[in-house]
Amino acid sequence: MTIPSPAGPQNEGPQNTDPQNAAPQNAAPQNTAPRNEGPYFPAAPRPARALQRVTASALGPYQSAVVRIGFAATYLFFLLRELPNRHELYGPDSPWHWDLARQLTDGNEAFSVLMWTDSTVWFEAVYALTLVSAAALLLGWRTRTMSVLFMVGVLSVQNRSIFMGDGGDNVVHLMAIYLVLTRCAQVWSLDARRAARNAQRVSAGLPPLRDIVGPALWVLLGPVLVAATLMGGLGGTWWLPALLWTIWLSAAAWWAVNRYLPHGEPRTLLDVLANLAHNATLAVIMAEVCLIYATAGWYKIQGSRWQDGTALYYPLNLDYFTPWPALSDILGASGLMVMVLTYGTVIVQVAFPFTLFNRRVKNVLLVIMICEHAGIALLLGLPFFSMAMIAADAVFLPTAFLVWLGARATIGWRRLSSGLPGRSRTPGKPGTPAHPDGPEVRPTEGPAQGGHGGRDEPRLQGGDGGHTLVG
Repeated sequence: MTIPSPAGPQNEGPQNTDPQNAAPQNAAPQNTAPRNEGPYFPAAPRPARALQRVTASALGPYQSAVVRIGFAATYLFFLLRELPNRHELYGPDSPWHWDLARQLTDGNEAFSVLMWTDSTVWFEAVYALTLVSAAALLLGWRTRTMSVLFMVGVLSVQNRSIFMGDGGDNVVHLMAIYLVLTRCAQVWSLDARRAARNAQRVSAGLPPLRDIVGPALWVLLGPVLVAATLMGGLGGTWWLPALLWTIWLSAAAWWAVNRYLPHGEPRTLLDVLANLAHNATLAVIMAEVCLIYATAGWYKIQGSRWQDGTALYYPLNLDYFTPWPALSDILGASGLMVMVLTYGTVIVQVAFPFTLFNRRVKNVLLVIMICEHAGIALLLGLPFFSMAMIAADAVFLPTAFLVWLGARATIGWRRLSSGLPGRSRTPGKPGTPAHPDGPEVRPTEGPAQGGHGGRDEPRLQGGDGGHTLVG
């Protein structure tokens, strides 16, 4: 979408800029309306530019990608670590057995596909599907489909035994729902790489590769959704069936538009709606993180142990929270260090939401909070809680840092892969990619400047960065 220029078409003829040949003062006035120099017009009102910004692009492409990777990795590693204990935690051998879980879900109207049957085979299938969807979401493969399956898996496993978890599971629970509404595969994903390759084929005059996997997934998941709806297996809330049906039907609309009207107004309308949903969800994620820290900080202020600076001493002396007893003893033996860390935790958590409008202070506090969560993982033995919170904090990371980090990772991967057998360093030889992240594609014109928005995605069949079930 672009804002039409109020001056109409501009005169593109040569202009006389020599002061010696300037026109006399009595000459006819010239059109001095501002030129269209990009997606934004300098003379446009600020609300119009803001509307243009939130509808023309999905903002924060790198931040949303880091959130996707972080939460998918957190739950993937959690499921892998608990693989030997899965039956005792969430399966048929759990102390919170299936009948109790059934009574609870009937009372609170929670959703869990593990409540469809108490079969051990069904539990193993759901656990394996959650593992696979987390790994695929981490890689950004068929991201829209995998984000839905990831959400279903997270809700099903956590609602089966709600008393399992360390606090980070609540954050994963919420973010699994939010990720479904984001366009989190614009960068650092296999979907983005596939879209770039299709864009290169189109620029070379070749048709894009026909997508078979996407429609197959859509056809496979459709009957499952219909059966679950008819049998009342989607929980007692209204929002989950509405969300799943909206995503499934919109996937068909995306496929039809990409197939028959790839450059028409319906494609533009779908892009605008998807961008609005993404940007609104990203704002909700930011507000959620601020709310977590604000409530945690203000509740700590009301505690007497936090007020006298001794709160950190007690978990450091509990066997359950001391994976490294010697390290905990060294830290707990220093009263000054305990007091500094206790007061520092409260100050940082309370102050963080108020520093978002000051970039430098916000970045400093962000580094402190990430280091704090790393310390919690090391000292208190809560690695997955810390991973979840760090992944949530990543939504505020500066774009320049994320771009630099991605470039360093790409260079490291190229150096590593160049030393593998069967790969040649000479460009053009078999086994050597033409570009580290796929074919290089020039970005199309769009409001993706300054790291605040994403690039306009190629309008290709199946090349929308994994934002539909068929794309």
